[in-house]
Amino acid sequence: MSPVVSCRSIAKAFGAAPLFENVSIVVSDGDRLGLIGPNGSGKTTLLKILAGAEEPDSGERSIRKLARLGYVPQDSFYSPARTVRQVLEDAVPDHAAEDLEARLNTTLGAAGLTGLWNHDAAKLSGGWRKRLAIAEALIAHPDVLMLDEPTNHLDLAGILWLERLLAEADFACVVVSHDRYFLENVATSMAELSRQYPEGIFRSEGAYSQFLEKRAQFLESQAKLEASLAVRVRREIEWLRRGAKARTSKSKARIDEAHRLIRDLDDVSGRNKTSTASIDFSASDRKTKKLVETTAVTHSLGGRRLIAGLNLKLTPGIRLGIVGPNGSGKTTLLRLLLGEFPPDEGSVFRADNLQMVYFDQNREQLDPEVSLKQALAEHGDSVIYRGRALHVAGWAKRFLFREEQLGVAVGRLSGGERARVLIARLMLREADVLFLDEPTNDLDIPTLEVLEESLLDFPGALVLVTHDRYLLDRVSTAVLGLDGEGGAILYADYAQWEQDMGARRKEKVEKSAPAEAMPRSTPPARKKLSYLDAREFEQMEGRILAAEEKLEEMKALLQAPDVVSDGVRLQQVYADMQSAQVEVDRLYARWAELEAAAGS
Repeated sequence: MSPVVSCRSIAKAFGAAPLFENVSIVVSDGDRLGLIGPNGSGKTTLLKILAGAEEPDSGERSIRKLARLGYVPQDSFYSPARTVRQVLEDAVPDHAAEDLEARLNTTLGAAGLTGLWNHDAAKLSGGWRKRLAIAEALIAHPDVLMLDEPTNHLDLAGILWLERLLAEADFACVVVSHDRYFLENVATSMAELSRQYPEGIFRSEGAYSQFLEKRAQFLESQAKLEASLAVRVRREIEWLRRGAKARTSKSKARIDEAHRLIRDLDDVSGRNKTSTASIDFSASDRKTKKLVETTAVTHSLGGRRLIAGLNLKLTPGIRLGIVGPNGSGKTTLLRLLLGEFPPDEGSVFRADNLQMVYFDQNREQLDPEVSLKQALAEHGDSVIYRGRALHVAGWAKRFLFREEQLGVAVGRLSGGERARVLIARLMLREADVLFLDEPTNDLDIPTLEVLEESLLDFPGALVLVTHDRYLLDRVSTAVLGLDGEGGAILYADYAQWEQDMGARRKEKVEKSAPAEAMPRSTPPARKKLSYLDAREFEQMEGRILAAEEKLEEMKALLQAPDVVSDGVRLQQVYADMQSAQVEVDRLYARWAELEAAAGS
């Protein structure tokens, strides 16, 4: 594959602290590269350097002549009163102006934005703004698309859409993400930016699961190298202690070699030392069986009913995941359970003196003006954790903060660092119930793994809103699915909810098909369609139904034991499923185009 953009021996520092040094990376045609690394390792900075949005302190960046790069940052904001169409029009390159309408229609369909053509871009929800930002980059037909934490604002449906988009794309992509299922489904190669590697970065071909195996092998070899060096260094130190003199060239060479071995050992030992945040939520010793219970709870927001007749009971040991599309009422339900406002109808029971801890996805509980020290220890130089006084510097170290960071304002910390501050504050409070609203945003993968273990060990009740499917699968004992129209159904796990959503979409198409087949007395809405387009429009629902049936067949086949045990066939079935999903999406996009033309 031909290289499109590359960096060679680049370094970047902020102040006196280096982010990374001597890092080299190449992105070639067809690459789907997942980029991971600990918080603070410089992933976003490296992505910006690759995209040309930032310059390295040293080293070289090269780009193929006439190559087009697309870059989507973590957060995208738009000027008020600019429509979705205007945003996309402005992103079309000058040389493609003649192709404007075709590009707009194709991009809007691919991003699922067809119905938002004239909406104010600044007023879109976070998930739709993310889709628009991706569409804004796609409309320029990039050779490489670079995405920084693209799943943070997307709901589960949006993440699945992005997975399909990238898996079938004809451009290369580089994705910074902590979503492990997303990386597994999208990436064809992985790279981790970390000081634990000799060159500052470790790259391997294959999906995320293959990367984990290769990384484990590499780290094991590094551990063996450290042990081997330690033995050789001990032997050379003993020789030096016997009073070796550099009287001969042979002796001098051995002394130099001994010092080189000592330096090599220090280097390898330093890289092999890794740190992870220490997360352990404090549970009360409460023996109450019923902590929170809702009875026929109904609630609306902005004139739209989100929850209708909900009956739910939280008991110690339950770990409830809440899923649903953006705007379906997940955060609203959390706040109802917390008691921040009463339901429109029904009642919410809470046990006497119930201790509840709430992780807010918007980090609104943190004052950006206060120092890290004040945020961690509000009333002095120490905190009380499980009855023991701990100095704030030691407490900060548990969450991977250095002592010199204590004076830094919270607003200057990275998203992952602010998340760790909030977790540190919540850990100081004993809880009967944990309410966590998108706790995984901005956390690196090692911290996520520690968080998962803590949640699995927590003996109280847990209510979790997250788009991280891996976390949901590993932690939750039940899943509550919201549909945004008042419906709320309990499922055994995320996979069961996803399967039910697919069945509902299929049923919706089936119900509408007979109505389309009936003769119509007045068909003015279709007069502007050509004969061929009108025929296509009449047949579209049946084609969609057939395509969705094929997709469901592929999904079922993917779970068959004889397929799972056959690696070659498994890959083929997975490819067939991806193709079936692309066809479903294409048909829906075409249906929307025809419907818009018929109604114009």
